Amino acid sequence: MGVGSLRLGFPLRARRRLRTVTPPGEWCAAAGPWRRSAVPIKKPSTAAGEAAGGHGDRTEPRRLLRGVPGPQVTPAHPPGPQVIPPVPRPQVTPPARRTLPAGLVIMDTLSEANGTFAINLLKKLGEDKSKNVFFSPFSISSALAMVLMGASGDTAAQIVQALYFSKSGGGSEDVHQGFQTLLTEVNRAGTQYLLRTANRLFGEKSFDFNLSFKDSCLKFYQAEMEELDFFKAAEEARKHINTWVAKKTEGKITELLSPNSVNQGTPLVLVNAIYFKGTWESQFSKQQTQERPFKVSKNEQKPVQMMFKKSTFNMTYIGEIFTKILVLPYVGKELNMIIMLPDENVDLETVEKQLTYEKFIEWTRPDMMDEEEVEVFLPRFKLEENYDMKNVLCSMGMTYAFEPDRADFSGMSSGRDLFLSKVIHKSFVEVNEEGTEAAAATAGIMLLRCVRITPRFCADHPFLFFIQHSKTNGILFCGRFSSP
Repeated sequence: MGVGSLRLGFPLRARRRLRTVTPPGEWCAAAGPWRRSAVPIKKPSTAAGEAAGGHGDRTEPRRLLRGVPGPQVTPAHPPGPQVIPPVPRPQVTPPARRTLPAGLVIMDTLSEANGTFAINLLKKLGEDKSKNVFFSPFSISSALAMVLMGASGDTAAQIVQALYFSKSGGGSEDVHQGFQTLLTEVNRAGTQYLLRTANRLFGEKSFDFNLSFKDSCLKFYQAEMEELDFFKAAEEARKHINTWVAKKTEGKITELLSPNSVNQGTPLVLVNAIYFKGTWESQFSKQQTQERPFKVSKNEQKPVQMMFKKSTFNMTYIGEIFTKILVLPYVGKELNMIIMLPDENVDLETVEKQLTYEKFIEWTRPDMMDEEEVEVFLPRFKLEENYDMKNVLCSMGMTYAFEPDRADFSGMSSGRDLFLSKVIHKSFVEVNEEGTEAAAATAGIMLLRCVRITPRFCADHPFLFFIQHSKTNGILFCGRFSSP
Protein backbone atom coordinates (compact mmCIF):
# COMPACT_ATOMS: atom_id res chain seq x y z
CA MET A 1 0.00 0.00 0.00
CA GLY A 2 1.43 3.36 -0.86
CA VAL A 3 0.56 7.00 -1.10
CA GLY A 4 2.38 9.71 -2.98
CA SER A 5 1.83 13.39 -2.43
CA LEU A 6 3.34 16.23 -4.42
CA ARG A 7 3.07 19.82 -3.35
CA LEU A 8 3.48 22.67 -5.80
CA GLY A 9 4.24 26.09 -4.41
CA PHE A 10 5.46 29.47 -5.40
CA PRO A 11 7.82 31.84 -3.60
CA LEU A 12 6.24 32.98 -0.45
CA ARG A 13 17.18 -8.81 -22.16
CA ALA A 14 20.32 -10.54 -20.73
CA ARG A 15 22.33 -13.58 -20.84
CA ARG A 16 20.30 -16.77 -20.92
CA ARG A 17 21.06 -19.44 -18.34
CA LEU A 18 22.52 -22.54 -19.99
CA ARG A 19 20.98 -25.81 -18.94
CA THR A 20 22.58 -29.19 -19.67
CA VAL A 21 20.38 -32.18 -20.24
CA THR A 22 21.44 -35.01 -17.97
CA PRO A 23 20.33 -38.61 -17.68
CA PRO A 24 18.28 -39.59 -14.64
CA GLY A 25 20.21 -39.98 -11.43
CA GLU A 26 23.11 -37.63 -12.29
CA TRP A 27 23.05 -34.58 -10.01
CA CYS A 28 25.35 -31.79 -9.00
CA ALA A 29 25.37 -31.46 -5.22
CA ALA A 30 27.19 -28.12 -5.28
CA ALA A 31 24.37 -26.48 -7.21
CA GLY A 32 21.62 -27.84 -4.99
CA PRO A 33 19.64 -31.06 -5.11
CA TRP A 34 17.42 -29.86 -7.94
CA ARG A 35 20.20 -28.89 -10.41
CA ARG A 36 21.47 -31.13 -13.17
CA SER A 37 25.08 -31.11 -14.30
CA ALA A 38 26.96 -32.37 -17.35
CA VAL A 39 28.27 -35.92 -17.10
CA PRO A 40 31.16 -37.45 -19.04
CA ILE A 41 30.52 -39.84 -21.90
CA LYS A 42 32.46 -43.09 -21.94
CA LYS A 43 33.78 -44.09 -25.35
CA PRO A 44 34.29 -47.86 -25.78
CA SER A 45 37.73 -49.15 -26.65
CA THR A 46 37.89 -50.55 -30.19
CA ALA A 47 40.70 -51.82 -32.31
CA ALA A 48 39.49 -49.73 -35.21
CA GLY A 49 39.57 -46.68 -33.06
CA GLU A 50 43.17 -47.31 -31.98
CA ALA A 51 44.20 -48.08 -35.57
CA ALA A 52 42.70 -44.75 -36.63
CA GLY A 53 44.94 -42.85 -34.26
CA GLY A 54 42.52 -42.76 -31.34
CA HIS A 55 43.25 -43.43 -27.72
CA GLY A 56 41.00 -46.43 -27.19
CA ASP A 57 39.15 -46.33 -23.88
CA ARG A 58 38.86 -42.67 -22.83
CA THR A 59 36.50 -40.21 -21.27
CA GLU A 60 35.68 -36.80 -22.73
CA PRO A 61 33.02 -34.17 -22.14
CA ARG A 62 29.83 -34.21 -24.13
CA ARG A 63 30.10 -31.72 -27.01
CA LEU A 64 28.69 -30.72 -30.34
CA LEU A 65 30.54 -32.35 -33.26
CA ARG A 66 29.90 -29.63 -35.83
CA GLY A 67 33.24 -28.38 -37.17
CA VAL A 68 35.33 -30.91 -35.16
CA PRO A 69 37.66 -32.86 -37.54
CA GLY A 70 37.68 -36.63 -37.20
CA PRO A 71 40.75 -38.90 -37.37
CA GLN A 72 42.72 -38.82 -40.65
CA VAL A 73 42.53 -42.19 -42.45
CA THR A 74 44.76 -42.86 -45.53
CA PRO A 75 42.65 -44.39 -48.36
CA ALA A 76 43.77 -47.64 -50.04
CA HIS A 77 43.82 -46.00 -53.53
CA PRO A 78 44.45 -42.36 -54.45
CA PRO A 79 41.18 -40.60 -55.00
CA GLY A 80 40.31 -39.39 -58.48
CA PRO A 81 38.82 -36.00 -59.28
CA GLN A 82 35.52 -35.45 -57.54
CA VAL A 83 32.65 -33.36 -58.79
CA ILE A 84 30.46 -31.98 -56.07
CA PRO A 85 27.05 -30.98 -57.35
CA PRO A 86 25.79 -27.63 -56.11
CA VAL A 87 23.37 -27.84 -53.26
CA PRO A 88 20.34 -25.65 -53.80
CA ARG A 89 19.78 -23.20 -50.96
CA PRO A 90 16.45 -23.88 -49.30
CA GLN A 91 13.95 -21.08 -49.36
CA VAL A 92 13.16 -20.09 -45.79
CA THR A 93 10.10 -18.03 -45.15
CA PRO A 94 10.64 -15.86 -42.07
CA PRO A 95 7.99 -16.25 -39.41
CA ALA A 96 5.31 -13.61 -39.37
CA ARG A 97 5.99 -10.95 -36.76
CA ARG A 98 3.34 -10.78 -34.10
CA THR A 99 1.57 -7.45 -34.24
CA LEU A 100 0.30 -6.06 -30.98
CA PRO A 101 -2.31 -3.35 -30.66
CA ALA A 102 -0.71 0.06 -30.27
CA GLY A 103 -2.07 0.45 -26.74
CA LEU A 104 -0.45 -2.81 -25.56
CA VAL A 105 2.90 -1.88 -27.15
CA ILE A 106 2.88 1.47 -25.33
CA MET A 107 1.86 -0.22 -22.07
CA ASP A 108 4.66 -2.79 -22.44
CA THR A 109 7.34 -0.13 -22.95
CA LEU A 110 5.92 1.91 -20.07
CA SER A 111 6.15 -1.15 -17.80
CA GLU A 112 9.83 -1.39 -18.77
CA ALA A 113 10.37 2.28 -17.91
CA ASN A 114 8.56 1.91 -14.59
CA GLY A 115 10.50 -1.28 -13.82
CA THR A 116 13.84 0.39 -14.51
CA PHE A 117 12.80 3.28 -12.27
CA ALA A 118 11.73 0.80 -9.57
CA ILE A 119 15.07 -1.07 -9.47
CA ASN A 120 17.12 2.13 -9.44
CA LEU A 121 14.94 3.71 -6.77
CA LEU A 122 15.27 0.55 -4.66
CA LYS A 123 19.04 1.02 -4.73
CA LYS A 124 18.76 4.72 -3.83
CA LEU A 125 16.34 4.24 -0.93
CA GLY A 126 18.31 1.22 0.28
CA GLU A 127 21.73 2.85 0.59
CA ASP A 128 21.55 2.27 4.35
CA LYS A 129 21.88 -1.52 4.21
CA SER A 130 20.61 -2.03 7.76
CA LYS A 131 17.17 -0.52 7.09
CA ASN A 132 14.03 -2.07 5.66
CA VAL A 133 12.69 -0.61 2.43
CA PHE A 134 9.18 -0.63 1.02
CA PHE A 135 7.55 1.62 -1.58
CA SER A 136 5.30 1.63 -4.62
CA PRO A 137 7.21 2.68 -7.76
CA PHE A 138 3.91 2.55 -9.64
CA SER A 139 2.39 5.12 -7.28
CA ILE A 140 5.38 7.48 -7.50
CA SER A 141 5.66 7.18 -11.29
CA SER A 142 1.99 7.89 -11.95
CA ALA A 143 1.96 10.92 -9.63
CA LEU A 144 5.07 12.38 -11.28
CA ALA A 145 3.61 11.63 -14.73
CA MET A 146 0.78 14.01 -13.86
CA VAL A 147 3.41 16.61 -12.99
CA LEU A 148 5.06 15.92 -16.37
CA MET A 149 1.78 16.70 -18.11
CA GLY A 150 2.02 20.29 -16.85
CA ALA A 151 5.79 20.69 -17.38
CA SER A 152 7.61 22.18 -20.34
CA GLY A 153 11.15 22.66 -21.64
CA ASP A 154 14.11 21.45 -19.58
CA THR A 155 11.87 20.78 -16.58
CA ALA A 156 9.91 18.22 -18.60
CA ALA A 157 13.11 16.75 -20.11
CA GLN A 158 14.58 16.12 -16.65
CA ILE A 159 11.41 14.37 -15.44
CA VAL A 160 11.44 12.13 -18.53
CA GLN A 161 15.09 11.27 -17.85
CA ALA A 162 14.65 10.61 -14.11
CA LEU A 163 11.66 8.32 -14.67
CA TYR A 164 13.20 6.58 -17.72
CA PHE A 165 10.18 7.54 -19.80
CA SER A 166 12.51 7.89 -22.80
CA LYS A 167 12.39 4.06 -22.95
CA SER A 168 8.81 4.35 -24.20
CA GLY A 169 10.23 5.53 -27.52
CA GLY A 170 7.55 8.13 -28.21
CA GLY A 171 6.80 11.49 -26.73
CA SER A 172 5.08 12.39 -23.49
CA GLU A 173 1.73 11.70 -25.15
CA ASP A 174 2.68 7.99 -25.33
CA VAL A 175 3.55 8.05 -21.63
CA HIS A 176 0.12 9.35 -20.69
CA GLN A 177 -1.68 6.95 -23.05
CA GLY A 178 0.36 4.13 -21.53
CA PHE A 179 -0.70 5.08 -18.01
CA GLN A 180 -4.31 5.31 -19.17
CA THR A 181 -4.16 1.71 -20.46
CA LEU A 182 -2.16 0.49 -17.45
CA LEU A 183 -4.52 2.05 -14.89
CA THR A 184 -7.52 0.55 -16.69
CA GLU A 185 -5.91 -2.92 -16.56
CA VAL A 186 -4.79 -2.65 -12.93
CA ASN A 187 -8.19 -1.40 -11.75
CA ARG A 188 -10.09 -4.01 -13.77
CA ALA A 189 -13.17 -5.37 -12.03
CA GLY A 190 -13.86 -9.07 -11.45
CA THR A 191 -10.43 -10.02 -10.08
CA GLN A 192 -9.88 -12.33 -7.09
CA TYR A 193 -7.76 -9.73 -5.34
CA LEU A 194 -8.43 -6.16 -4.27
CA LEU A 195 -6.21 -3.68 -6.08
CA ARG A 196 -7.29 -0.09 -6.50
CA THR A 197 -5.47 3.07 -7.48
CA ALA A 198 -6.78 6.60 -7.07
CA ASN A 199 -5.47 9.98 -8.22
CA ARG A 200 -6.70 13.43 -7.29
CA LEU A 201 -5.66 17.06 -7.69
CA PHE A 202 -6.33 19.43 -4.81
CA GLY A 203 -6.05 22.99 -6.10
CA GLU A 204 -6.38 26.43 -4.54
CA LYS A 205 -9.83 27.63 -5.55
CA SER A 206 -8.67 31.12 -6.51
CA PHE A 207 -5.75 29.95 -8.66
CA ASP A 208 -6.00 29.96 -12.45
CA PHE A 209 -5.20 26.44 -13.73
CA ASN A 210 -5.27 25.68 -17.45
CA LEU A 211 -8.46 23.88 -18.43
CA SER A 212 -6.49 21.61 -20.80
CA PHE A 213 -4.31 20.42 -17.88
CA LYS A 214 -7.34 19.54 -15.74
CA ASP A 215 -9.04 17.79 -18.65
CA SER A 216 -5.91 15.73 -19.46
CA CYS A 217 -5.51 14.64 -15.83
CA LEU A 218 -9.10 13.43 -15.83
CA LYS A 219 -8.76 11.70 -19.23
CA PHE A 220 -5.48 9.85 -18.67
CA TYR A 221 -5.29 9.45 -14.86
CA GLN A 222 -8.94 9.56 -13.78
CA ALA A 223 -7.84 12.43 -11.54
CA GLU A 224 -10.41 15.08 -10.78
CA MET A 225 -9.54 18.57 -9.58
CA GLU A 226 -11.02 19.39 -6.19
CA GLU A 227 -10.87 23.04 -5.17
CA LEU A 228 -9.80 23.87 -1.61
CA ASP A 229 -9.08 27.10 0.26
CA PHE A 230 -5.33 26.81 0.95
CA PHE A 231 -4.90 30.57 1.27
CA LYS A 232 -7.32 31.03 4.14
CA ALA A 233 -7.72 27.51 5.60
CA ALA A 234 -4.55 25.51 4.90
CA GLU A 235 -4.90 23.28 8.00
CA GLU A 236 -8.46 22.30 7.12
CA ALA A 237 -7.33 21.56 3.55
CA ARG A 238 -4.53 19.32 4.88
CA LYS A 239 -6.93 17.34 7.07
CA HIS A 240 -9.35 16.97 4.15
CA ILE A 241 -6.61 15.51 1.92
CA ASN A 242 -5.52 13.09 4.67
CA THR A 243 -9.12 11.92 5.09
CA TRP A 244 -9.38 11.22 1.35
CA VAL A 245 -6.12 9.22 1.40
CA ALA A 246 -7.20 7.22 4.49
CA LYS A 247 -10.44 6.28 2.75
CA LYS A 248 -8.67 5.15 -0.42
CA THR A 249 -6.15 3.02 1.52
CA GLU A 250 -8.71 1.37 3.81
CA GLY A 251 -7.42 3.37 6.77
CA LYS A 252 -3.84 2.07 6.49
CA ILE A 253 -2.35 5.50 5.75
CA THR A 254 -3.96 8.21 7.84
CA GLU A 255 -1.41 11.03 8.01
CA LEU A 256 0.11 11.51 4.57
CA LEU A 257 0.54 15.25 5.06
CA SER A 258 2.06 16.23 8.38
CA PRO A 259 1.16 19.49 10.16
CA ASN A 260 2.52 22.62 8.43
CA SER A 261 3.31 20.66 5.25
CA VAL A 262 0.87 22.89 3.34
CA ASN A 263 0.36 26.62 3.81
CA GLN A 264 -0.86 29.77 2.11
CA GLY A 265 1.76 29.33 -0.60
CA THR A 266 0.45 25.94 -1.69
CA PRO A 267 -1.74 26.24 -4.78
CA LEU A 268 -1.74 22.56 -5.77
CA VAL A 269 -1.31 19.11 -4.18
CA LEU A 270 -1.27 16.01 -6.43
CA VAL A 271 -2.01 12.73 -4.66
CA ASN A 272 -1.82 9.13 -5.83
CA ALA A 273 -3.00 6.28 -3.60
CA ILE A 274 -2.75 2.54 -4.27
CA TYR A 275 -4.18 -0.24 -2.11
CA PHE A 276 -3.70 -3.99 -2.48
CA LYS A 277 -5.02 -6.95 -0.53
CA GLY A 278 -4.42 -10.46 -1.81
CA THR A 279 -4.79 -14.01 -0.50
CA TRP A 280 -2.10 -16.61 -1.14
CA GLU A 281 -2.99 -19.26 -3.73
CA SER A 282 -1.63 -21.73 -1.14
CA GLN A 283 -2.04 -20.32 2.36
CA PHE A 284 0.31 -20.89 5.27
CA SER A 285 -1.05 -22.67 8.35
CA LYS A 286 -1.06 -20.58 11.53
CA GLN A 287 -0.49 -23.74 13.59
CA GLN A 288 2.91 -24.19 11.93
CA THR A 289 4.14 -20.64 12.56
CA GLN A 290 6.90 -20.69 15.16
CA GLU A 291 9.41 -18.30 16.63
CA ARG A 292 12.78 -18.69 14.92
CA PRO A 293 15.95 -16.58 14.73
CA PHE A 294 16.36 -14.14 11.84
CA LYS A 295 20.02 -13.50 10.98
CA VAL A 296 20.20 -9.72 10.61
CA SER A 297 23.97 -9.96 10.13
CA LYS A 298 26.83 -12.36 10.87
CA ASN A 299 26.92 -11.19 14.47
CA GLU A 300 23.27 -10.34 15.18
CA GLN A 301 20.04 -12.33 15.35
CA LYS A 302 16.49 -11.29 16.17
CA PRO A 303 13.43 -13.45 16.88
CA VAL A 304 10.72 -13.55 14.24
CA GLN A 305 7.44 -15.40 13.74
CA MET A 306 8.42 -17.77 10.92
CA MET A 307 5.63 -19.15 8.74
CA PHE A 308 5.98 -22.58 7.08
CA LYS A 309 4.40 -24.15 4.01
CA LYS A 310 5.27 -27.30 2.04
CA SER A 311 3.70 -27.06 -1.39
CA THR A 312 4.42 -26.82 -5.13
CA PHE A 313 5.91 -23.51 -6.21
CA ASN A 314 8.00 -22.11 -9.03
CA MET A 315 11.61 -21.68 -7.97
CA THR A 316 15.00 -21.25 -9.61
CA TYR A 317 18.62 -20.64 -8.70
CA ILE A 318 20.72 -17.93 -10.36
CA GLY A 319 24.33 -19.06 -10.19
CA GLU A 320 25.91 -15.74 -11.12
CA ILE A 321 24.54 -14.09 -7.96
CA PHE A 322 24.20 -17.25 -5.81
CA THR A 323 20.53 -16.51 -5.21
CA LYS A 324 17.30 -18.50 -5.04
CA ILE A 325 14.18 -16.94 -6.53
CA LEU A 326 10.76 -18.08 -5.32
CA VAL A 327 7.39 -17.11 -6.80
CA LEU A 328 4.44 -17.07 -4.39
CA PRO A 329 1.21 -16.55 -6.37
CA TYR A 330 -1.92 -14.93 -5.04
CA VAL A 331 -5.36 -16.40 -5.73
CA GLY A 332 -6.04 -16.20 -9.46
CA LYS A 333 -2.30 -15.99 -10.23
CA GLU A 334 -2.69 -12.49 -11.68
CA LEU A 335 -0.35 -11.12 -9.01
CA ASN A 336 2.78 -12.72 -7.55
CA MET A 337 5.20 -12.04 -4.76
CA ILE A 338 8.72 -12.67 -6.04
CA ILE A 339 11.38 -13.23 -3.35
CA MET A 340 15.12 -13.08 -4.05
CA LEU A 341 17.11 -14.83 -1.30
CA PRO A 342 20.91 -14.99 -1.55
CA ASP A 343 22.88 -17.87 -0.08
CA GLU A 344 23.73 -17.39 3.60
CA ASN A 345 27.35 -16.53 2.89
CA VAL A 346 26.42 -13.95 0.21
CA ASP A 347 25.66 -10.37 1.17
CA LEU A 348 22.37 -8.96 -0.15
CA GLU A 349 24.27 -5.89 -1.34
CA THR A 350 26.00 -8.09 -3.92
CA VAL A 351 22.62 -9.02 -5.39
CA GLU A 352 21.40 -5.42 -5.39
CA LYS A 353 24.47 -4.23 -7.29
CA GLN A 354 23.96 -6.86 -10.01
CA LEU A 355 20.22 -6.32 -10.30
CA THR A 356 18.76 -4.49 -13.30
CA TYR A 357 15.24 -4.55 -14.69
CA GLU A 358 16.42 -6.54 -17.74
CA LYS A 359 18.02 -9.17 -15.48
CA PHE A 360 14.96 -9.20 -13.21
CA ILE A 361 12.71 -10.05 -16.18
CA GLU A 362 15.22 -12.62 -17.49
CA TRP A 363 15.65 -14.38 -14.15
CA THR A 364 11.91 -14.52 -13.38
CA ARG A 365 10.70 -15.76 -16.79
CA PRO A 366 8.38 -18.78 -16.47
CA ASP A 367 10.72 -20.98 -18.55
CA MET A 368 13.54 -20.24 -16.11
CA MET A 369 11.54 -21.73 -13.25
CA ASP A 370 11.29 -25.30 -11.95
CA GLU A 371 7.84 -26.22 -10.64
CA GLU A 372 8.35 -28.53 -7.69
CA GLU A 373 7.56 -29.21 -4.08
CA VAL A 374 9.35 -26.80 -1.77
CA GLU A 375 9.56 -26.27 1.97
CA VAL A 376 9.08 -22.53 2.40
CA PHE A 377 9.99 -20.62 5.56
CA LEU A 378 8.91 -16.97 5.39
CA PRO A 379 8.79 -14.44 8.25
CA ARG A 380 5.52 -12.78 9.14
CA PHE A 381 6.20 -9.05 8.93
CA LYS A 382 4.71 -5.58 8.74
CA LEU A 383 6.48 -2.51 7.34
CA GLU A 384 5.46 1.16 7.38
CA GLU A 385 7.81 3.54 5.63
CA ASN A 386 7.82 7.30 4.99
CA TYR A 387 9.98 9.01 2.36
CA ASP A 388 10.63 12.61 1.39
CA MET A 389 11.50 12.03 -2.24
CA LYS A 390 12.94 15.47 -3.09
CA ASN A 391 16.63 14.69 -2.50
CA VAL A 392 16.36 11.27 -4.13
CA LEU A 393 14.72 12.67 -7.26
CA CYS A 394 17.27 15.49 -7.45
CA SER A 395 20.07 12.89 -7.29
CA MET A 396 18.41 11.17 -10.27
CA GLY A 397 18.64 14.36 -12.33
CA MET A 398 15.24 15.95 -11.64
CA THR A 399 16.35 19.29 -10.18
CA TYR A 400 14.67 22.12 -12.11
CA ALA A 401 11.17 21.14 -10.94
CA PHE A 402 12.15 22.06 -7.36
CA GLU A 403 13.85 25.38 -8.19
CA PRO A 404 11.58 28.47 -8.16
CA ASP A 405 13.74 30.31 -10.72
CA ARG A 406 14.01 27.42 -13.18
CA ALA A 407 10.82 25.37 -12.87
CA ASP A 408 8.63 25.56 -15.97
CA PHE A 409 5.07 24.39 -15.33
CA SER A 410 3.47 26.59 -17.94
CA GLY A 411 1.32 23.62 -18.96
CA MET A 412 -0.51 23.94 -15.63
CA SER A 413 -0.81 27.71 -15.50
CA SER A 414 -0.02 30.58 -17.83
CA GLY A 415 2.19 32.17 -15.17
CA ARG A 416 5.79 31.09 -14.39
CA ASP A 417 5.28 31.09 -10.63
CA LEU A 418 4.80 27.36 -9.93
CA PHE A 419 7.44 24.95 -8.66
CA LEU A 420 7.47 21.54 -6.94
CA SER A 421 8.14 21.91 -3.22
CA LYS A 422 7.52 18.40 -1.84
CA VAL A 423 7.15 14.80 -2.99
CA ILE A 424 6.02 12.68 -0.04
CA HIS A 425 5.56 8.92 -0.23
CA LYS A 426 4.14 6.74 2.54
CA SER A 427 3.80 2.97 2.29
CA PHE A 428 2.48 0.04 4.28
CA VAL A 429 2.71 -3.73 3.84
CA GLU A 430 1.67 -6.68 6.00
CA VAL A 431 2.57 -10.27 5.10
CA ASN A 432 0.91 -13.05 7.08
CA GLU A 433 -0.45 -16.60 6.74
CA GLU A 434 -3.50 -15.56 4.70
CA GLY A 435 -1.74 -13.28 2.25
CA THR A 436 -0.56 -9.72 1.82
CA GLU A 437 -2.06 -6.31 2.49
CA ALA A 438 -0.21 -3.36 1.02
CA ALA A 439 -0.84 0.30 0.42
CA ALA A 440 1.13 3.22 -0.88
CA ALA A 441 0.29 6.68 -1.74
CA THR A 442 2.05 8.61 -4.44
CA ALA A 443 7.75 -25.08 -15.79
CA GLY A 444 10.56 -27.37 -16.60
CA ILE A 445 10.21 -31.12 -17.23
CA MET A 446 12.01 -32.89 -14.40
CA LEU A 447 13.76 -36.21 -14.80
CA LEU A 448 13.22 -38.90 -12.18
CA ARG A 449 15.61 -38.83 -9.25
CA CYS A 450 17.27 -41.74 -7.56
CA VAL A 451 16.80 -40.09 -4.15
CA ARG A 452 14.26 -37.31 -3.75
CA ILE A 453 15.30 -34.37 -1.60
CA THR A 454 12.69 -31.68 -0.99
CA PRO A 455 14.31 -28.28 -1.60
CA ARG A 456 14.15 -25.66 1.17
CA PHE A 457 13.62 -21.94 0.81
CA CYS A 458 14.36 -20.51 4.25
CA ALA A 459 14.11 -16.71 4.37
CA ASP A 460 15.85 -16.35 7.74
CA HIS A 461 18.25 -13.64 6.52
CA PRO A 462 17.81 -10.41 4.49
CA PHE A 463 15.98 -10.67 1.16
CA LEU A 464 14.35 -8.59 -1.57
CA PHE A 465 10.68 -8.91 -2.47
CA PHE A 466 8.47 -7.63 -5.28
CA ILE A 467 4.72 -7.67 -5.93
CA GLN A 468 4.28 -7.96 -9.68
CA HIS A 469 1.26 -7.73 -11.99
CA SER A 470 1.64 -10.83 -14.19
CA LYS A 471 -0.03 -9.62 -17.39
CA THR A 472 1.87 -6.34 -17.66
CA ASN A 473 5.06 -7.34 -15.78
CA GLY A 474 4.47 -4.15 -13.83
CA ILE A 475 6.21 -3.88 -10.44
CA LEU A 476 3.53 -2.46 -8.15
CA PHE A 477 5.51 -2.70 -4.90
CA CYS A 478 9.07 -3.61 -3.99
CA GLY A 479 11.11 -3.76 -0.84
CA ARG A 480 13.92 -5.18 1.23
CA PHE A 481 13.42 -6.99 4.54
CA SER A 482 16.62 -6.57 6.52
CA SER A 483 15.46 -6.76 10.13
CA PRO A 484 12.31 -7.64 12.08
